[in-house]
Amino acid sequence: MVALEEQIEAFLEAARYDDIEDVVTLHSTGISLDSKDSEGRTALHMASANGHLLIVEYLINNGADPNALNAENNTPLHWACLNGHIEVVKALILAGGDLSRLNRYERSPVDEAVARGKLDVIDAINTTVAQQELNGVHVSS
Repeated sequence: MVALEEQIEAFLEAARYDDIEDVVTLHSTGISLDSKDSEGRTALHMASANGHLLIVEYLINNGADPNALNAENNTPLHWACLNGHIEVVKALILAGGDLSRLNRYERSPVDEAVARGKLDVIDAINTTVAQQELNGVHVSS
């Protein structure tokens, strides 16, 4: 039998490389959606960092924590903003991703987008937050 650490690594790699079939299969074996590697990264961190919307949606819809912290206190939203993945950013915000969470460098997800010049991400954040507030859902920002 494959060691649990190896299964977790395979699960995170499947999310990182956009392999939805392996994500679903490994999850069905009992791997926790919020399993972390040695650096505190979850499958949602990996999928968010790489812009894999289908996997992000699968993980969120099955209960993954959108505010999971890695070793540097980055959330999946930090990584999606940093890398400019607009649709993933929207999905994470709609799932309750915290825009005000600071990482160990005292930077919020918005700060990460600004630092990389991802103005389209800022526009998407503003639009998504405004839409949520119109729908009566408070979003922390």
